[in-house]
Amino acid sequence: MNPYYDWRREVAFLVRALLQRVAKCVVRVDGQEVSAIGRGVLVLLGISVEDEESDARQMAEKVVHLRIFDDEEGKMNLSLKQVRGDVMVVSQFTLYGDARKGRRPSFTRAAPPERAEPLYQYFCQHLRSMGVRVNTGVFGAHMEVELVNDGPVTLLLDSRE
Repeated sequence: MNPYYDWRREVAFLVRALLQRVAKCVVRVDGQEVSAIGRGVLVLLGISVEDEESDARQMAEKVVHLRIFDDEEGKMNLSLKQVRGDVMVVSQFTLYGDARKGRRPSFTRAAPPERAEPLYQYFCQHLRSMGVRVNTGVFGAHMEVELVNDGPVTLLLDSRE
């Protein structure tokens, strides 16, 4: 391997979200319901080691304005805000899992909790500032996420794309 090779030059560091349009979503910790929403989106949010508030803000704006809900003609033409949907945000460092080598994923690209949690909270707060109802899982906890995917509609989003 080239001693001057830096894999970070090839890989974009950015907030990553797996977004699912849901009819409902429930989060449980230790078997107890901690959060629930009706119609809206589940956002599994991953924060990388180099993300900043601007990345979290850009991702929140993308989530709110992405046109993934059906209009009267059945076309995905309406945003979360237009349908007055809810958002469930669940921290998901495993979105930065790298399984290219071996059989055990590496999570070195995921931000450590002390860096990720403030950006996760900033993302949620920015969603709220745009008038969206936001519920969350418990950051860092082992959670059970139960959902009814509506469509199904599932998108992988990156903040800088």
